[in-house]
Amino acid sequence: MKLRLLPVITSVIVSSAVLFGGWFLYDSLAMENPLSRIVQEQPGIEQSKINIGSGTVSIEVTPTSDANLREIYNSIVEKGGSIIGDRQVELVVKDTSTPELDRWWSDALFDVAEAMEGKRYAAIPAALEAKKATFPGLRVDTEMDDQYVYVHMTDGTHDKYKLLPRKAQRIGVWPNE
Repeated sequence: MKLRLLPVITSVIVSSAVLFGGWFLYDSLAMENPLSRIVQEQPGIEQSKINIGSGTVSIEVTPTSDANLREIYNSIVEKGGSIIGDRQVELVVKDTSTPELDRWWSDALFDVAEAMEGKRYAAIPAALEAKKATFPGLRVDTEMDDQYVYVHMTDGTHDKYKLLPRKAQRIGVWPNE
């Protein structure tokens, strides 16, 4: 039996287009679009970008200055649970930090890292309050849930957000540092 080359190549191309097109449509319509709507409905989010991988869902958000990241994260995980499944949710925050806020955070990081390493989470707000005197006008808010310690620093016009994972990472102190 002799195979014709043109029909075989054509059927491979058409089959590939149908399979990958169907996968793309499913990924876009059944996964990303509904999750994107859930994220955009959260109060305190200006912009968002979602990337759904096989083991993680990465959500990049630009929060407003009055955003509560703990509530945003928990609401996304709760409302998007059927879409997220057993994937790990990674919240990436794009903030309006300044070099001064970054420098202040670097100075406070040792005390925060020491508290995180010893799982003494109640020491984090106290450590940040003690360092606050070096930056006039700085306001620091901390919250915690079972996944992260949330730190929000603001000088009134610029904001810096840190999500410190409560479960230790294998390499590095924190992946978002």
